[in-house]
Amino acid sequence: MNTAIIYRLLGMVLLALSGAFTTCILAGTLNGETLSSKSVQAFIASVLVCIIGAGVLLRLGKSDSEKLFRREALCVIGLSWILASAVGALPYFLIVEECTIADALFESTSGLTTTGATAFSNFYEFPKSLLFWRSLSQWAGGVGVVVFFVAILSSLGAGAKILFSNESSGASSDFEHGRIQKGALYLMLYYLGLSISCLLAYKFGGMDWFQAINHMMTTVSTGGFSTEAMSMEQFRSPLLEWVCILFMILGGTTFVFVINLLRTRKNTFKEQDEIVCFGGILVVSTLLLTLYIFEQTTQLPDHNSFRAAMFQAVSIMTTTGYSSVDFDSWLPAAKIILLILMLIGGCSGSTSGGIKVVRAMIAMRTVIHSVTLAFRPNLTKPIKINGRVLDESSIHSVVVFITLNIVIAIISMLYVSSIEPSITPMETFSCVQATLFNIGPGFDSFGPTQNFGFLHGFTKIYLSILMILGRLELYAVLVLFYPKLWKKYF
Repeated sequence: MNTAIIYRLLGMVLLALSGAFTTCILAGTLNGETLSSKSVQAFIASVLVCIIGAGVLLRLGKSDSEKLFRREALCVIGLSWILASAVGALPYFLIVEECTIADALFESTSGLTTTGATAFSNFYEFPKSLLFWRSLSQWAGGVGVVVFFVAILSSLGAGAKILFSNESSGASSDFEHGRIQKGALYLMLYYLGLSISCLLAYKFGGMDWFQAINHMMTTVSTGGFSTEAMSMEQFRSPLLEWVCILFMILGGTTFVFVINLLRTRKNTFKEQDEIVCFGGILVVSTLLLTLYIFEQTTQLPDHNSFRAAMFQAVSIMTTTGYSSVDFDSWLPAAKIILLILMLIGGCSGSTSGGIKVVRAMIAMRTVIHSVTLAFRPNLTKPIKINGRVLDESSIHSVVVFITLNIVIAIISMLYVSSIEPSITPMETFSCVQATLFNIGPGFDSFGPTQNFGFLHGFTKIYLSILMILGRLELYAVLVLFYPKLWKKYF
């Protein structure tokens, strides 16, 4: 294993974090914080830790070899997110009163993985610099630190393709051009364009600049952190909610699809099964939730109930986690709809979590195909997704992925219930699902108006690991715990 390139890329992660912390210092000083304030000094200390750590890692990473194979790529991805989450916890630990290591790690991981769950009930009272870090961590985590490296480090060559395809939850073959670095640059440019558009829409919709910048970063990344105690409900603005709905949908849609659409590629809409299914699920869910709101309130559906239903359907399915109403008070049938949306998640190659629409489609079509074969054993019709015939290995990988998620969820629920005997089975399921699928809010004690702060420290650390597992779609983290990998190659 080429450990030098691993050290070097981890060093660059710390350098990127030092730049992010410096930006937070600037945001704090522009909003009235001084160099002598506790928050600014904490960020200065965090910058120094990053620079020193980066210097050590970059020195260890000096080597003539630039080869990056699959083992190294998986290690870099898993270790970089663990390292970033640990270092990103420093500002919380140094600034927030009575903040434990578990609280800081949970909040940092929740930000970088765009989960949006919080361990603090008074987060809206944080200094501006720390609020900015909460949002910035989600914006950076949305497109993924490793994608930035792929776009910049052309020296990685073929290894860049491995990094991109494993970290971005999208296939590098989706790009028609040859160099994957160029593909990652297109992603970055689109992400920046989407961010600027969202920022201006929020600003002209009624937010001040600080609110607009923070909510922009947590909307396009489908993260869900807010600067306000009641999330988007705080603004009580239908216009802002519609703006949020639009950009949550764009954040949850396959980025490559939108890029090709903007570049007026031929046949962009042709055979786009995942996009059609994504839109169809949102439409049906919105209509059902509107009916359930009518059943609960006995008031005829109007634009307010329709907007509330659509907002929560989009927020939950894209795993953003914003709330415009307290959906935990809705009817059980409505919460089951939201529960299903949580499991499915957004499109592949987007910033959303969940198992992804395309995997749900493949699983359903595989089930239907298997049932059909029971009475038509000679059927040779292949399973297709987005106009492509799926081979057995693709179907197998989806089945294994879904099975792994189920197994991890079951083990996690057993662990959490043993550490937290006071919470109900539904709450156990809710907190595991909310973190493993990077959703953020759940139900009951983990609802949209609640937080995870009351949990035991070991539970919060474990849930932090689940968030990283969900963000990296399991494998890049699981291999780190596979003993044979280390025994064989070190």
